[in-house]
Amino acid sequence: MKKSQLAIENFKTLNCAQSVLLSHAEDLKLDRTTALRIALGFGGGMAMAETCGAVTGAYMVLGMKANFKEKSIQEIKTETKAAVRRFNELFIAKHGSLKCKKLLGVDISTPEGSVAANEKNLFNTVCSELVGSAAEILEKEF
Repeated sequence: MKKSQLAIENFKTLNCAQSVLLSHAEDLKLDRTTALRIALGFGGGMAMAETCGAVTGAYMVLGMKANFKEKSIQEIKTETKAAVRRFNELFIAKHGSLKCKKLLGVDISTPEGSVAANEKNLFNTVCSELVGSAAEILEKEF
């Protein structure tokens, strides 16, 4: 199964960040429980409708993919920042933003915004697409 399909399937029961991280966990040698716990607080744009959870989940994957062998911490940081920037460029090119509020058109951190998102079925349409897209970008580009 493609990572994007796995991430979308995960999103049926997990948050956006968990879904993306878990879709890559096996390749990263990261057990399910640890992956779920790490990404738990990042769903819903860190519960503030800020940076999309699919994006922060992708950042976690990129950090886990960092090659620590024979490199200084500065080199690792520089390479990871470059990977995050590249991911951001690709995600923004496809979706127009990294911000949950902008991507959904509502602020899900408020009761009214959460109700509106549910009424418009945004979690099952927009969010699942974002989760799949983030996982796909990681799979294809990194």
